[in-house]
Amino acid sequence: MSRFKVLFHVNESDKWQRALVSITNFLNDVGQGNADIEVVANSEAVSVFRNRCLLTGGGGQCCGTASGSLMDQMKKLSEMGVSFVACRNALKAQYVDEESLPNFVAVVASGITEIARKQTEGYAYIKP
Repeated sequence: MSRFKVLFHVNESDKWQRALVSITNFLNDVGQGNADIEVVANSEAVSVFRNRCLLTGGGGQCCGTASGSLMDQMKKLSEMGVSFVACRNALKAQYVDEESLPNFVAVVASGITEIARKQTEGYAYIKP
């Protein structure tokens, strides 16, 4: 069996959880070593990287859309070989500093161009 090549496109923040569950299910089904998976984040979905949950006064207070749980899930998937990329144009539009991105997130000049490039390389396109 040849390796699966799959691209997940996330452009809405409220689709992150669905995407991460789908990726996990996919890997559970085909096996971790049998797929090349890339997640392209663009548009307002990159705003998940803007704010982090802060601990203040012993209680957790979340500022913005970021979720520690989402970041934990992304990091775990990245450790399993899933690549995460963010669109530089979207980062600028959403006021997200590239330097603040988790180390498992790479930046591409244009998310749309990355999607087209991956499709020409034979990646299946999935948009949760």
